[in-house]
Amino acid sequence: MKPVIAIHGGAGFSRKTPPQPYRAGLGRALAAGWDILARGGTSLDAVSAAVVALEDDALFNAGRGAVFNAAGEHELDASIMDGATLRAGAVAAVARIRNPVLAARAVMERSPHVLLAGAGAERFARRHGLKLEKPSYFSTPARLAALRRNLKHHHGTVGAVALDRNGNLAAATSTGGFTGKLPGRVGDSPVIGAGTWADNATCAVSGTGHGELFLRTALAHDVAARIGYGKQSLPSAARSALAAIARLGGDGGLVAIDRRGNLALPFNSEAMPRACVGRDGKQRVRIGA
Repeated sequence: MKPVIAIHGGAGFSRKTPPQPYRAGLGRALAAGWDILARGGTSLDAVSAAVVALEDDALFNAGRGAVFNAAGEHELDASIMDGATLRAGAVAAVARIRNPVLAARAVMERSPHVLLAGAGAERFARRHGLKLEKPSYFSTPARLAALRRNLKHHHGTVGAVALDRNGNLAAATSTGGFTGKLPGRVGDSPVIGAGTWADNATCAVSGTGHGELFLRTALAHDVAARIGYGKQSLPSAARSALAAIARLGGDGGLVAIDRRGNLALPFNSEAMPRACVGRDGKQRVRIGA
């Protein structure tokens, strides 16, 4: 089985934004995940590494560089899922975990739970040796300016999906939510089946966009269900799932890989920074259409 990986940097992206820094950030994250797959590593390790690279890059709305909520604070969400076992882990509304995706993986691998939130998730992360930061670590001038300009729906998410040489799929998603969200708001990114899904029988999906609508349509699982039950191809299933979001008045995008290594990276927003390495081994990085 030839390995495949795809990543995204969020659908809340304007075509007016200079693309080159985002291209560079996507390239670094793609390399972090692809290097693991190319050496025969697992899809779980690949999506973890790719999302960590995006969380550490202040350009993207996840980890460092996360947006501010209405109280001028950061609340971070993340999830991860293993397509071979259907194990999953997630954290929500955390404020100090440097890499929420690693905390999500720890929940999956070191606890009997799927989702931990708030202070309890941070205590769990500390107990398992994950790095915590002061709130100022996550803040950037650009995100503060967005809050002051009252950009209520200034949003974004990062995510990755991968297929390894053993045919195992994995997906991971991480976000800071949207600017000006109410404290305690949790979107789709840490909810298994909404923002993240992976099942070796069908596909792996990581979504980005209007989180409330992704929750209401169970978007990530909807893609898989359309493949498994509806017998749609991956591109058709992905487009159909996004069309359900559009009918509700929302926008967004997703990256997905099916069990054969086919890719889909659709979006109906202005742009969606994304990158992939397909079965041909070629690296592709795109921002707009």
